This record gives sequence, structure tokens and C-alpha cells, in this order.
Amino acid sequence: MPTTTNKDYYATLGVKKTATPEEIRKAFRKAARRYHPDVNPGDKRSEEKFKEISEANDVLSDEKKRKVYDQVGFYSDQIDPAQAEAYARQGGGNGSPVDFGGFDFSGFQGGPGQHRGQQAGAGAQADSASWGSFKDIFSGIFTGAHQPQQRGPQAGSDLEYQATVDFWTAIRGGQARMEVHRQETCPTCHGQAHTGGPTQCAECNGTGQVTQMGGRMKFNIPCPSCNGTGRTTNLCAGCHGEGVVSRTEAVEFRIKPGTRDGQRIRLQGKGNAGVNGGAPGDLYLIVRTGTHPVFTRVGDDIHVTVPVTVPEASLGAKVDVPTIDGRAQLKIPPGTQSGQKLRMRERGVESAQHPGQRGDEIVTVEVQVPTLSDERSREIMRELAKLNNQDPRVALFDKL
Repeated sequence: MPTTTNKDYYATLGVKKTATPEEIRKAFRKAARRYHPDVNPGDKRSEEKFKEISEANDVLSDEKKRKVYDQVGFYSDQIDPAQAEAYARQGGGNGSPVDFGGFDFSGFQGGPGQHRGQQAGAGAQADSASWGSFKDIFSGIFTGAHQPQQRGPQAGSDLEYQATVDFWTAIRGGQARMEVHRQETCPTCHGQAHTGGPTQCAECNGTGQVTQMGGRMKFNIPCPSCNGTGRTTNLCAGCHGEGVVSRTEAVEFRIKPGTRDGQRIRLQGKGNAGVNGGAPGDLYLIVRTGTHPVFTRVGDDIHVTVPVTVPEASLGAKVDVPTIDGRAQLKIPPGTQSGQKLRMRERGVESAQHPGQRGDEIVTVEVQVPTLSDERSREIMRELAKLNNQDPRVALFDKL
């Protein structure tokens, strides 16, 4: 009776099971140079050896594939890594988790168990197809494809949107409104994903099992239509079995006074709806505040540029400046230079995090140089220049 033997990929490449990825790469390159078909033209044995080391390298050079191989003793794309890990924790690994003893494999010799020297042809192709069917049947052992799926309550996912509010709403607070695209509980099935009571499965006639052929073998497997329960339900036509439907909803939310640009607002339960009684997710709004033609907001401070005349900057004066609360007077010290910043304390925005505290208003002075349109003004300016003949560029050249 033929038996199944697992391939030792480590032995194929001549490395230890603790080999690093670099050691595996070097071993494969060394073996590939030796057995490559271009180096050994017409040598069937070298060609088969090259296929073996290529297969071994494909598995061992991939971290995920290697982990599955180490856990169950071989690799297949049908094996779920989570199932392989669970099997390894239960004491398996380093070999096939299925006991094939006592089975007649005479109809499955065209695949991995094929003897060396077998002639290719229609018979070999049929054997290979039988082996493929055999693997497909047993892949359910690892993937859990035929395990009944328990669909309990599932929480809805969170949503995140950007909400743009105008400059004054962010400062003073108020109500805002925006449209949100979200998933709501299906009104037809109330989130149950099906309508009506369960009925007998037509595929397995209520037994929960169906028979599947694999070569010369028969297998009773869980019915894929009812997941082995013997009962089926009608999917809801309104949500197509999802339990939720997509809707666009207008959501209202409150903006606190002093809300800053980029601040997050959480609206509990306004995310996507849950399934089977699961709690809905939350909606997170990222606030984007609008701009203003006069004021610039930096945190809780307000910045504004105020023009002053040469006499006001030179002699000092009290001038009216705009604030978010209206007009206010600012004292310009004598000798104020253009670009100088003056602070008006607690004339900024009330803090959203610390109610009762306010930022400042930062006033940037911009000295306006007059355009002299008459001879009398120019004469006065020349007289002023004679009385104040300091060169303002001396300090600049002293630093050179």
C-alpha cells in the first residue's frame, strides 16, 4: 500500500531548521547554479532536482509560508495560517495532521506521491486530477471552510469625516450640520439579515451532510449550503443578507466656543450600524475652521495688522484697533517701528479646553509712509531730516 511522505525542504536545500533567511538564500543560489537546466542541458535528473530546490525555496524564503510549513509539516495555499497555528498549539506539527493509514491511495499516485520514472500521458493526468480532488476535500480540515459559521452580534465600524465651520462659529460656538454616508440597520429584517423562519435545506434534505467523491473514496462532509445545520433561511431582499443598508443622513452637532482647527468631535452611536444586535460605531468629526479677511487665529490668540502714521509711530498715540469683540483702543509707544508687535491681553478667543480663559490679541504695527504731494510737505520733511540726521544703516555695516 502506498504511503504519504512529507517533503523535507530543509534537507532539500541542505540547511538546518534554524537557518536564517540569508542562509536559505545562499543555499538556494548555490544549488541553483549546480542544477540549473541551462548548466545541465538534457539532464532530466538535474531538471527534477532544480524543481525540488525551487519549490523548497519558494516556501522557506516566504515568512508566512515557512511558518505554516513548520507547524503542519507541509505547505498548501489552502491552509489557513490561523488554523495551522491552532493545530500546532494542540501538539501537532512537523508532519501531516491527517492520519492516512488504512486508505487505498492507488488512485492518487499522480500527484506528490508519484513514483520516479512514471510515464507521462493521459493516465498520469487523470491521477494528478484525482490527487487535486483529494487535496480539495481535505483542505477543509485546515481552512474551516465547512465549519458552521456562528454569526453573533457584530459591532458597527467607526466613521471619520471633516467638518468645515466658519470663522465666527468656531470662536463663538453654535450648531452645525452636515451630510454623512453611513450604514443603518435594515428596516426590513431589523438587522437579522434574513426573513421568515428556518426551513429544511434542499441540498442535504435536512441531514446537514452531503457525499463527495475523491477518486475511489467517498466522504461525508458538512453541507456547504447550510453549513452542516440542516436548516436554511431566506436572505433579506432589502439588504441582500447584510443586515444593513447604506443611507445618507443629515447629522447635527454642537460646536463649543473656542473650538480649534483640527479638533476632533465624537458623536457616539452615529457610525455604521451593528449587525445582529451589535452596537453601532461612532462618528468622529475633524473640525476645519474657516478664515477671516482681517483676523488670523493661532491657537487661542488673534493676530491682526494695524497701519499707523509716521507721526503716530514717532510721537506715540492711542489708536482704534479691531478685536473679535469690536473696537478697542491700543496705545502706540513713541518710537514704534514698523513690524513691531504689541500685545492686547485677554482680547483673543475663549479656550474650549479651559472655559473662562482667553488668549491675547497680537497687533503688528505697520508704519504707513505718506506720499508728499505738495512743496510745503516736502519742505517740512527735509527740515525734519536735517534735525534727525542719524543714519539707520550704520549698525548694519558694523556687523560686516
